[in-house]
Amino acid sequence: MDPMTQCPRCQCRDVGRIGTHQYYCWSCCTEMVVTDTEVQMFEVAEDGSLLEVGRVETAG
Repeated sequence: MDPMTQCPRCQCRDVGRIGTHQYYCWSCCTEMVVTDTEVQMFEVAEDGSLLEVGRVETAG
């Protein structure tokens, strides 16, 4: 699986790896979990919990 190079939410390239299959976009503050079939996108709430904001199916 290739590393994520562009945020599917805002199309920014300011994406960093924060864990195994986990990425963070510094532009729109979205955390992403990448699987073989989809990318789940989350916003981080004030209490640190994750709120799902969308899913995108991946080609493959």
